[in-house]
Amino acid sequence: MEEELPEWKAVPEEAYTHGDYTLYTKEVVLRGGRKQWIFFFSKKVPENSIPTTLPDGYIVGINKKTGLPFLKKK
Repeated sequence: MEEELPEWKAVPEEAYTHGDYTLYTKEVVLRGGRKQWIFFFSKKVPENSIPTTLPDGYIVGINKKTGLPFLKKK
């Protein structure tokens, strides 16, 4: 009998991770209709998002209350 393996989605090697969190980016449409790329950390793989590298000019900060990582300018 063959063992069923869980379905895994590989995170690209160049994706930035901080602990259990991976940095993702996705394009959103703002109220005025303008499109903008946003960056965010997530433990799970969000829909319509792409794992990404740390953008130039940014460092990772940690929220003191929640312990969640976030991006801030250098």
